[in-house]
Amino acid sequence: MAPEQPALPELIADGRWLAHRYEESGDNIHFRFVPREAQRHMTFLTDFEIGDAPSAVHGRTECLAEVRKLDHRTPFFIFHSAYCCSTLLARAFDVPGACFGLKEPQILNDVIGLHSRGGDSRQVAAAMDIALMLLARPLEPGEVNVIKPSNLINPLIPLVTAMRPDVRGLLLHAPLEDFLGSVARKEIEGRAWVRELMWRLIQLGQAERFGFTSEELYRQTDLQVAAVGWLAQQAIFTEATAAHDGYRTVDSETLMAKPTECLAALATLFGIDLDPRAVADGPAFRTHSKDRSDYSPEERDRDRERGKAEHGREIAIVMEWAERLASHAGVQMKLPRPLIS
Repeated sequence: MAPEQPALPELIADGRWLAHRYEESGDNIHFRFVPREAQRHMTFLTDFEIGDAPSAVHGRTECLAEVRKLDHRTPFFIFHSAYCCSTLLARAFDVPGACFGLKEPQILNDVIGLHSRGGDSRQVAAAMDIALMLLARPLEPGEVNVIKPSNLINPLIPLVTAMRPDVRGLLLHAPLEDFLGSVARKEIEGRAWVRELMWRLIQLGQAERFGFTSEELYRQTDLQVAAVGWLAQQAIFTEATAAHDGYRTVDSETLMAKPTECLAALATLFGIDLDPRAVADGPAFRTHSKDRSDYSPEERDRDRERGKAEHGREIAIVMEWAERLASHAGVQMKLPRPLIS
């Protein structure tokens, strides 16, 4: 049973009290009691999925004073560009006694929203600082957290790096052809999502590197917009690896083809004691990340090929166009600093 109104020191010391939302108007942190067992059944840490879990609200300044008393590490990150098995990988870091994966904590989206609305840079930095501190609190003593944020945080990777010079993270993406296939296969939901992503990237100044006007972006097809968003994130990842040695890159095809090798490399990068083969053979790689149904790597391959077959002509046209755009903008299609050889 969770205490309904714990004192602040006890709440801060208990990582099960998730730092869920940042309220900019009152400079407050909203906490929800979400233990490991509950998080395991959630796709993402959203208001909807957390539901009516016990809550508490405290001022950021008071939270900062308490969390500074703790001996905690900088959390590790799985930054990603979507549709690339990032939720699967976050689920894989559920190793009691060693680590746990936080799947898209909403508080980071609140910081991103503050930034994209033109919020004061000092408040953005303060909100990011407390969010990183609070999200580092483990669910159990001796564990470390691996955070998979929403991909909307990618333009703020330089801020995370500057604020936490010891940060280590994976930059995960799907090959462009696979990404376009995933968008097309998800039909109207996928196509609407990439346009929403592009709007957010425009707000964060990431579309400017390609020289498109708003009208030109509006006239592009859904998959062209998807490709521009993918390229923008590739550019962000390339710049992140050049600026900081603690980042490594991998694509979803390599992750799924060589899960044990990738997990072993991540365990070394993050300094986590886990059995990579046992994790690779576990439920994260054998069930669907959204509905938890049986879903083998072979089934993933069949779905991927189905998307390419059904939308092959459109994908091929956009692939050729995107490769020319990448060459013109100086964006690398293949990222540096690979996780494994």
